Amino acid sequence: MTPARPLPVPDDRSAGYWAAAARHVLALARCTECDKFAVPPDEICPHCGTSTPAFRFEEVSGRGAVRSWTVVRKASLLGFADQVPYLLVDVELAEQRGLRMIGRLLDGPETVVRIGDAVQVAFEDLAAELAVPAFVLATGRGVSA
Repeated sequence: MTPARPLPVPDDRSAGYWAAAARHVLALARCTECDKFAVPPDEICPHCGTSTPAFRFEEVSGRGAVRSWTVVRKASLLGFADQVPYLLVDVELAEQRGLRMIGRLLDGPETVVRIGDAVQVAFEDLAAELAVPAFVLATGRGVSA
């Protein structure tokens, strides 16, 4: 029997992110001091250095550009053995220079990807009330080579 895929466990700091994702909305933490987004939110804002960032979660477009990618062919975590191969993309989101997320590209592991390709957020439903942000190519290009 294959172990189950691990599921995210929201905590006080990430609850807003996961609640929005369950509704298929990408909402990111924004520092109330400097107004910059931080992924993931931390105890100290990576932009202004405040130790009291009081992050608030705001909906973002989910549009971005591929910075890099890799095809995962061997599962390094229990629960992903039946998921391989899959393609992970490093995406710079449109809302802020340097705002990056890594996620699965749902177009498939054989998809042709290039640096700069436009992507849009999509969601993988893993359980009731639990979805994980992922990406799809926004250009319609990226079909198997």
